[in-house]
Formats: sequence, C-alpha cells, structure tokens
Amino acid sequence: MESGGGGDADADFDAPSSKALARKEIVAYGIGHMLNDLTAACWFTYLLIYLTDVGLTPREAALVMLCGQVSDGLATVAAGYMIDLFGGFKIWHGGGSLLVSISFSSVFGGCSVCVITGNKTLLVETLGYSVFAAIFNIGWAATQVSHMSLVNCITANPTSRVALNSCRNAFTMVANLLLYGIAFLVFTFKSNDNVERQYRWIASANVAIGGFFVLIFLLSVKEPRLQHHFQPKLYTKISFVSWFRKILYYQVALVYTLTRLTTNVSQALLAFYLIDDLYMVESSKAVVPAVIYMSSFFTSIWLQECHWTSFRLKAAFTTGASLWLFCGVGFFYLSSSFQLYIYPLALVVGTGNALMLVTATSMEGLLVGHSLSGCAFVYGSLSLCDKLACGFALYAIEALHASLWFDEC
Repeated sequence: MESGGGGDADADFDAPSSKALARKEIVAYGIGHMLNDLTAACWFTYLLIYLTDVGLTPREAALVMLCGQVSDGLATVAAGYMIDLFGGFKIWHGGGSLLVSISFSSVFGGCSVCVITGNKTLLVETLGYSVFAAIFNIGWAATQVSHMSLVNCITANPTSRVALNSCRNAFTMVANLLLYGIAFLVFTFKSNDNVERQYRWIASANVAIGGFFVLIFLLSVKEPRLQHHFQPKLYTKISFVSWFRKILYYQVALVYTLTRLTTNVSQALLAFYLIDDLYMVESSKAVVPAVIYMSSFFTSIWLQECHWTSFRLKAAFTTGASLWLFCGVGFFYLSSSFQLYIYPLALVVGTGNALMLVTATSMEGLLVGHSLSGCAFVYGSLSLCDKLACGFALYAIEALHASLWFDEC
C-alpha cells in the first residue's frame, strides 16, 4: 500500500482529482500519441510490403519486424520501471519521439548501413534495417509507456479515464486516416517514382505532422508532480513483484494481448489479403484501411460520451470481439468475385477494433487504480506481452508463407 506524508509536505505535489476533466484537457492529452500512431500505422501496414519490394525475402522482412517488436517489448518494461522510479513523463515522451522521428525516416529512406558500408548483400540489408527497426521501437516504447501511464496520474475520475483513452484512440484513427490519405496521394501522383522514393515521401510527411502534434502536447499538458518521485522516503512504493500475485493482472494481460494481436496482425497482413487474395487494385491498400479507421473514429467519439462501469467495459469488449469473429468468418470465405463486400466488412471491423481497444486499455487503468507508483510498470509489462505475441505471430506467418512459396517454385 502507498502511504502519504502529512502537513505542508504535500502542498507542492499533485494528487489526481476525482473531478471530471474539461474537453480541452482530454483533447490535449489525446493528440500526444499522434507521431507514434502515424508511424505505427505505416509500420504495420506497409513495412513488410516495402521490405519485400526492395529485395528482402518474406522471412527476412518478418525478421526485421520481429527484431523491432522484441526491442519494443523489452524497452516498454525498462521505460515503465524508470518512469515509476524517477518520473519525467514528458522527458521520456519527448526523447522517445525524437528517436522515432530519426529512425523511422532511416527505415523507410533506404538501407543506410548499405550506403555507409558500400555493401548491399541480403545479410547487410537485413542487419541494417533490423538495427533501425530496433531503435525505432525503443523510442516508440518510451513514448507509448509515458503517454499511457499519464492517464492514472492526470485524473482519478473513472469516466474521465475512459474518455482519455477514447480520445487517444480517436486520434489514433485520425492518424491512420491521415496516413492512408497521404499514401493514396503518393501512390497516385508519384506512381512513376521508385519504391524507396515513394515511401520516403510518406515517412517524411508522417514525421512532420506527428512532430507538430507532439510539440502541442508537450506545451499543453502539465507534468504531474507525484510525491513518490520527489519524496520517496515518505512513500512505500509498490514492488513490481506484487502485480504478479494478482489474478486480475493476468486476466487484463490476456485481454490486452489478444486485442493487440487481433488488430496489429490484421493490419499488417490486410494489404497482402487485398492484393494477393481478392485481386483488388493498388489503391485499395489505402482505401479499405481508411474505411476501417473512419468507422473506428466515430465509434471512439461515441464511447467518450458514455458513463462507464466495469460491467459496461466488459459488455463493450465482448461486443467488439463478437463483431471481429463474425468478420473473421467473412474474410475466410470471401472470394475475389465478391470483393466489394470487403467494404461493409471493413465498417464492422472498425467498430469492433474501437470497442476492443478502448475497453482493453481502460481495463489496464482499472487494474492500476490508485497505485500510481507502479502504473508505468503495468503498462510497460503488458505491452511486452503484446509486442512479443505480435512479433512472433507475424514471423511465423511470413515464414510459413515463404515455405509455401518455395514449395510452389
């Protein structure tokens, strides 16, 4: 248990208020993850396609993504522990955003290591992309954990906490729509450029727009001054081991990991499904995901207006998961002759994504409760589970795809 000091010692420190947050405070928080969301959308949607287009095999492309996911997972735990220990949410956020900007441009800007060494063998290319993938994901993890753990430190109001997560998810959808709008313009008006140049345009636009929103976030959101960061002797901090003794921790971990596994893996493989299975035009790689995220955006906006209890969170999550099961069956049986039915399915998937993501993230907040001295570790450790699950799942799928491709040859 956390125990506070008394008297005037608490005067200079902020305890999360149970008062509902104003709309502008919610929006100021929500935009803080835009750079991460823009780059992640591009990462999961186009990285595997981009790497195979520039010469890597499906197995090597999946290995690059796996290196990034493992680095991300380990970095989330380390960042969470350090934030719980020393604080500095905005410092971690700003530093992580800087790493994201530099490394993301390096991944989608061509193989920098190949240029430096003058060697463009498959091994050097794979190594070069893997290094920058790891750096990108380390920065991404620092930004993610610092941003997510702010929720419990900003407010103690349960409805406001869900509103913060809903707003964050809504801006995630805005970021995805921006990405697909940018991609559509690039693929349409820069169709004569080579692959590396096309993705360099997309990456540069993402970093510029995302960096602008990060700057607004850093200037608008107040850094929480929590007593356990500045007067640790007056507080008995929660040991990270204590979280592993709670059954609820494992329940939330399972829900959050399966949610991320569903949304991230489907996003990463959607473009392959549209082109290779449904034989749709190239622009569908931008249009169909845009439909999904438009649906998610409006669902997330609606979720902000609801009054939330633990029962309603569970009911919303169950509804979202049921919608996804329905769509999964539809994807499995959909043939190229009925390819236009992908659009109504995309609308339903978008609604399911929003319901699952908002409620799963809010369940993390319920798990943390008022235990602010351990909140970043919880968000970080649960992110580790989702990063490793997504990384190994994508690697296994791409390795299987590569084996089948070689068998056919």
